[in-house]
Amino acid sequence: MYKVIVISRQFGSGGRTIGYETAKLLGIPCYNREITQEVSKNCGFSMEYIDDHGEYANHRSWLGRAFDSQSRLNGMSNQDKIWIEQRKVILELAKSPCVIVGRCADYILADNDEVLKVFIHADDRFRAERIVKLYGESAEKPEKRLKDKDKRRSAYYKYYTETEWGVASNYHIALDSGKLGIEKCVEILADLYKNTNS
Repeated sequence: MYKVIVISRQFGSGGRTIGYETAKLLGIPCYNREITQEVSKNCGFSMEYIDDHGEYANHRSWLGRAFDSQSRLNGMSNQDKIWIEQRKVILELAKSPCVIVGRCADYILADNDEVLKVFIHADDRFRAERIVKLYGESAEKPEKRLKDKDKRRSAYYKYYTETEWGVASNYHIALDSGKLGIEKCVEILADLYKNTNS
């Protein structure tokens, strides 16, 4: 029986949209930016700062405790503080039915048998077209934006979980949103959730 769905996703694959639409269909809350808001309230960092440090490795380095090394106090970086607070928030949210997008929730809730762990992916062309449509053009090519975001997300995940991001064995199901479509992914997840709770 699943009570919570956690969604990990490649940048531009539509994982966030799939999360919100699945939650809407199931009549349960979806948490993404809402986690950022709660962490911001508890830690005092701005939401913009948490958005950039709560799921991604620092721009300056991909691995190691170089994360925000200049802001380290008592052996703990700002990124560490955000990780600890996000973990607390996610553990609390998972006490009730919900969908949680990103933030290593699959790892944080790994021991919870009531969690359905999902990975959303798609090919580069689909994702590049989608981010341009959603976020507009930028000086940086969309393919480079995809690579950078995924690389930073993967490094963050590896640093805090000591496991590889996007590896099939970490999830119960992986869905190709480019091939299946956003709506079909939503339908599949909603059906999985409802069928285990009927």
